[in-house]
Amino acid sequence: MRATVNFPAHSGPALPPSLLFRNLSSSAADGALSPSDHAFLRRRGANKLRVGCFICCSGSPGIWGPCATNTAQLAVAEINKRGGILGREIELSIYDAGGPLDGVLSRAKQAVVDDEIDLVIGMHTSAVRVALRKITTANRIPYIYTPVYEGGELTPGVMAIGETPRWQSRPSIHWLADVKRAARWYLIGSDYVWPWQSHRAVKRYIKETGGSVVGEEFVPLGEDNHEPHLERIRAAKPDVVLISLIGTDSITFNRAFGECGLAATTLRLAGAMDETVLLGIGADNSENMFCASGYFPGVGSRANDDFQSRYHQMFGPNAAPIGSLGQSSYEGLRFLEAVANKAGSLAMGPMLAAGRNIDYGGARGPVVVRNGHARMQMYLAEADGLDFKLIKPV
Repeated sequence: MRATVNFPAHSGPALPPSLLFRNLSSSAADGALSPSDHAFLRRRGANKLRVGCFICCSGSPGIWGPCATNTAQLAVAEINKRGGILGREIELSIYDAGGPLDGVLSRAKQAVVDDEIDLVIGMHTSAVRVALRKITTANRIPYIYTPVYEGGELTPGVMAIGETPRWQSRPSIHWLADVKRAARWYLIGSDYVWPWQSHRAVKRYIKETGGSVVGEEFVPLGEDNHEPHLERIRAAKPDVVLISLIGTDSITFNRAFGECGLAATTLRLAGAMDETVLLGIGADNSENMFCASGYFPGVGSRANDDFQSRYHQMFGPNAAPIGSLGQSSYEGLRFLEAVANKAGSLAMGPMLAAGRNIDYGGARGPVVVRNGHARMQMYLAEADGLDFKLIKPV
């Protein structure tokens, strides 16, 4: 899946959401485009900055696709209105990073060879990142990875700006141990690199509190029969279940968790959790659910209020709900703008040097990157119906 979205450099709306995932090379899509859209396609040339945005629009993490796509469009419209990146108007192409890995890599090769993209921004799983970075580094294409991840990304050419366990999970685990007297932990995650690596760190943080891990398992992506997992959890009698399931897998697990009565007696701490997932879980099944993140829509700040106002102005009151995962695409483009301006270049070397130590601002507020590691204000929150109620900064 690919869609190319063209934004005027100084004014004009984005493509309507109904056109976003059309194949713009098809005759049907051509008929739906306006004359101004055709004009932008004809002007495609050296002065464009062609950004390939790889977003999961299918599979378990596809639930975040609509918001991530919208926020990327919003960021591009804002940047182009300011004159683009170093005077180059951004041309945004959306590629589906969900589904079988072979298909994602095929689309990535098409993006590099046929579409001649200049830069990649990724809002997808770490499994995709590990595979995709081989293509971007081989072709010397800068790659900005935006969502929560396991940390430790040091590949030349890759810049990761999401939350990591050291700053997301560790303070939350200590808070639950101190305030809720949590000592027995059960870990369950999707079967790929982010949960694998994150759980290694989490076990150290639990040990710091004097707690213990009473069970751990990894679930294949797309699994929706959680009865065996819930039986093992019930038998282990943990105080907290730490959940590293993603997207719709997290929804089906947490629904079943609530429906079987465990929510009333057992705390939950989730990693890749936001309001989009919470809506799927439902208010009746979100009791005793905690989450830490660098972004919540409920954070009261000028940066967040302005971001949400512009989002709904562009996409309307019924737009895809904003959450931390989807919002990260916006952060990625704001980071790109800051790095390019500091480097004064879009070449790989200068951009990487600039991106290792930089301050920038987005919907999250101020973000500081030092030695390639992003730090932002982190918040601990508890589910309150279909929203998250902020407990404290951590």
